[in-house]
Formats: sequence, structure tokens, C-alpha cells
Amino acid sequence: MIAPKPENSVFLNCPFDPSYKRIFEAIVFAIFDAGFIPRCALEADDSTENRLAKIFKLISECNYGIHDISYTETDSATKLPRFNMPFELGLYFSCQRFGGRLHARKKSVILDREPYRYRDSLSDIAGQDIHAHHSDPRAAVKEVRDWLRAKSGIRSIPGGAEIWQRYERFRIELPQMCEKERILVEELTFADFSNFVALWLEQSR
Repeated sequence: MIAPKPENSVFLNCPFDPSYKRIFEAIVFAIFDAGFIPRCALEADDSTENRLAKIFKLISECNYGIHDISYTETDSATKLPRFNMPFELGLYFSCQRFGGRLHARKKSVILDREPYRYRDSLSDIAGQDIHAHHSDPRAAVKEVRDWLRAKSGIRSIPGGAEIWQRYERFRIELPQMCEKERILVEELTFADFSNFVALWLEQSR
């Protein structure tokens, strides 16, 4: 796996909800396949590090940010909305705006289920280009790929259809890879999954 640097690191501000897992893992694969490194709060389990401090550190280390605000509706258990994703989006924008020349180069894409759904809960980002994935992992892959290609200027990034085909092959082979390492698919951590993706892409090219 290539070493993470700001210019190849992508901050993932996405839900860690089980119902979002299909989209999350497809996005992680697409980022790797495009030649970048996905970074998120799940990558390290350090009880001595405050979660907010960890997020600050990740934001400072990533020139790219993917923010999915599709899970801001009221939680069925708590009856309260989820603010984590909009909050981290604000932190990323603030770093870009007030972080000096070093962070002015940061670039962001905002994902949602529908293109105008945010207007009822986050109208301050009106004017931003919202990319809708319609809760479809394949659509999310295309949106992420197209955005990375446009913002990075890297011409060698494969098309969304090609990345999705490779992702489907990876998913078929993942159980065998896990069995070899004596890990259940459902036990995979973010680090485990990322390592398998990087290994599979290295061996399949």
C-alpha cells in the first residue's frame, strides 16, 4: 500500500451505520482503485486519543474530503437528528478557509440520497454542487470516481463502470481471502478491509 500523504489522502466523513455499509465499502474500494488512500476515524483504535482530536488530525492530513450527509434524519431510538456528518463537513470547510495556504488546496464533494434534500436541514450549503447516489453503491462509486478525476487531474483513473466491475470481482473473492487469513467477513475492521482491497488491487493489475 502506498504511504498516505496529504495529496493522496481522502478524508471520509460518512455514516458508520450498518445500513450504509454497502455504500461505504464501495466508496473505499473506489478511492483505492483511483490511486488514493481513504482515511477515517475508524482507521485507528487508540483509547488515549480523543475522537475530536483524531478527526482534527485526519482533516489536517487530507487534501480531499468526501462528506455524505444522507444520514441526518431523526434517529428512531433517540428521536434526535444525527449531527456528526454536517459537523465534520463544517470542520473541513473551516480548515480550508482559515488554515492558511497549506490547507487552501483542500477539495470536497458532498454526497446525499437526493440532490436537493439538504435544503430542509442544511440550507447554509446552498450553492454547493450536491452529488446524489440515491442509496445505490454503484452510483456512489461513479460519483466518487468522477469527482476525484476532475479535481486531481489524473487521467489514468479508470471509469466508474470499470471500477464497479473490479469491485464486484473483489467481493466474490473476499471470502476466500478472509478464510486464508482466518477472519470472518463480518469481523473485518476498516483496517482489515482496506488491507484486503489494497492487496487485491495490487495482485489484479
